[in-house]
Amino acid sequence: MDVIQATELHTNEVAVLFDAYRSYYDQAPDFKGALDFITERIAQKDSVIFVVLLDAEIIGFTQLYPIFTSLGMKRGWLLNDLYVLEEHRGMGAGKALLDRAAAYGKSTNAAWLMLQTYIANTGAQKLYEKEGFKKDTNSYYYYKAL
Repeated sequence: MDVIQATELHTNEVAVLFDAYRSYYDQAPDFKGALDFITERIAQKDSVIFVVLLDAEIIGFTQLYPIFTSLGMKRGWLLNDLYVLEEHRGMGAGKALLDRAAAYGKSTNAAWLMLQTYIANTGAQKLYEKEGFKKDTNSYYYYKAL
């Protein structure tokens, strides 16, 4: 398995996975919307997307968004999306993506890498905790629809 940073050459394949990822989280399939979204993220360089390849096939991706910590006065990275095709889970692709994201964070002198997942997504939680992510017990996260 190889992990590389996605470029405009990968938008269609990433969009297929991104649409499947959204469907996993109960969103209606929308390939055109997914393609537009991924194309814009890569073109605008406002996220970093890594893909994991198995025999030249993209089988998973992760997407990082930059954020900042005022208290730490550094950049942080929000690992907003991580998805591996179901038939390739359990082979180390998720770990490879997490490792690449962490290496990228270190290379950009980031303070931390953060993520969130559904409470019911226990499989992902086990992977995250195994890879050193800690559940935040000090903060609540609030959302307001706009």
